[in-house]
Amino acid sequence: MAVIAKSGSKRWVSAADAAARAAGVRVGMPAAKAQALFQGLMLIDADLDAYNLALERLSHWALTQYSPIVAMDLPDGIVMDTEGADHLRGGEQSMLTGIVNLFLAKGLTARVAVADTWGAAHACARSTDRQVIIVPPGQVVRAVERLSISMLRLPEKIVGDLRTLGFKTVGELSATPRAPLALRFGPEIGRRLDQMFGRVPEPIEPIRTPDQIEVSRSFSEPIGAAETINKYVGRLVIQLCEELERRGLGVRRTDLIVHKVDNTNQSIRAGTAKPARDVAWLTKLFKDRTEKIEPGFGIEKLVLVAVMSEVLEESQRTSSLVEEEEEDITPLIDIFGNRGQRVYRLAPVASDVPERSVRQIAATAEDVEFSWTARWRRPVRLLARPELADVIALMPDHPPVSVTWRGKRRKVKNADGPERIFGEWWERSSEWVAVRDYFVIEDETGERLWVFRSGDGVDAVLLVPAPWTWSTLPSLLLSAPYTDRAFKDG
Repeated sequence: MAVIAKSGSKRWVSAADAAARAAGVRVGMPAAKAQALFQGLMLIDADLDAYNLALERLSHWALTQYSPIVAMDLPDGIVMDTEGADHLRGGEQSMLTGIVNLFLAKGLTARVAVADTWGAAHACARSTDRQVIIVPPGQVVRAVERLSISMLRLPEKIVGDLRTLGFKTVGELSATPRAPLALRFGPEIGRRLDQMFGRVPEPIEPIRTPDQIEVSRSFSEPIGAAETINKYVGRLVIQLCEELERRGLGVRRTDLIVHKVDNTNQSIRAGTAKPARDVAWLTKLFKDRTEKIEPGFGIEKLVLVAVMSEVLEESQRTSSLVEEEEEDITPLIDIFGNRGQRVYRLAPVASDVPERSVRQIAATAEDVEFSWTARWRRPVRLLARPELADVIALMPDHPPVSVTWRGKRRKVKNADGPERIFGEWWERSSEWVAVRDYFVIEDETGERLWVFRSGDGVDAVLLVPAPWTWSTLPSLLLSAPYTDRAFKDG
C-alpha cells in the first residue's frame, strides 16, 4: 500500500507500508513509477485535511500527557519542550520508550528523538529507523554532522540546488563560509543551521484548544526576582480559579509557561489527584517549584493554562461532633505526584493466577467492591519475576524437604500444599495445559516462602515468586527475604 499526494498534475508517493518499501517503493517516487514496480500495489489518495486533523488530535493528547509546550511539526510530527517535565515520566529514556510502546499498542510506528534543539530532534527522528534516539546534552554537532542536508527543513528547491553544487551532509554545509551561500540562496540556510546548533532560539508556540482556560500577565519591564515571580503567579492563580468557578470546573493539570526576553520559554506543570480550585493549594504547588525558573535576561510574560479540567461538585464539610470527618490525603498525593513519583492503589482482579490477580488504579479512585474469594491465603507482595530454586522432595506431590535459593540452603520445617492452579484457558489457547502447584513452606529460622512447581509433578523444578508471611506487612518487611526491586515497586 502506498499513499499518493498530488500538487496540480504531479503525483508522488508520500508514504508506503513495509511490504511496499520492500518491493522498492520510496517516498518521493512518482506514482506512475511506483505502480509500474509490481501489479499488486494499492494506491490511496492522501487526505491532507484528515491527516492534519489526526495530527492535531495527537498534539492535544501529548499536551495533556507529556509537556506543557507542544506543537505540530508539519507535515508528520509533533514537537515538545520536555525540559522540566520528563522527570514526571521517569526520565528521558523511560518517557520515550513509553511513547513508542503506546503507539505500538495502537498498531502505529513512531520514531522519537530528544535533543538540545528542535532542529536536531527533528532531523534525528527522521534520519534513522531507530525508534528511540537520545542525543546527550552538548552533542548536537556530533549527532547531525553526517545527516543529509534534506534534514535541515529547507525548501526542496534549495536542497536540490545544494546537491547540484556537491553538498551532501549537514557537516559539509556548516563548514562552508556563509557569505557565498547567503548571496546565492538568501538567509534561510544560515538560519536553519543556527537553529539546529542552538545559536538562535526557536521557540515552540504551544497548541491550545478552545475549551482550555488561560490567563496571562505581560510586563512592560522584565521581571526576574523570585519574590516578584511568586507574587504574580499567585495573582494568576486567583484569576484562573475565578474563571473555573464561573464554569463550575476544577483543574486537574495546570501549566505555567514563562516567556523570556531572549525568545525562549520555560514551563512548570502541576497536577492534582482530583479536580481542585483551591487558590491557596494551587499557589503552594507552584511556589514550591518556581525556584527552578531561570529568568535569564528577564521574564516578559507569564501564562497559566488549565490543561485538564473536570466538573467540580461542591460538598459541605460536616461539623457534627458525632460523625468523624474523613481525613483527606489528596494533598499528600499531589505533593508526591508533582515530585515525579507514581502514586496509585492496588485493586483485586478475578483471576486465580497470582500475577494477574491485582491491578493498579488511581490513588483517588472509588473503592472496588470485588474481593478475592480464594480459600488459600496469599502473600501481600510478589517478586518482580519468579526465581529458580533447587529442591529436594520425597514424592512429586509432596512438599519440598529442603530448598536452595539465592545460594542459601534452607531446611523446611513446616509446609502446606499443594494448591493446584490451572491456566486461564478461556483467555488464550496456550494455557490449556498450563498448571502450577503452590506450597507454603517455613524454614528453620521461621521465614516463610510461597513457592510453586511448574507442571503436574513430573518436572521437579520449583520457582519462588514471592516472600510469604502469615502476618501483616511490617512483619514481612522485617523477616521475609525480598529484593530491592520488590521494595521499590511496593
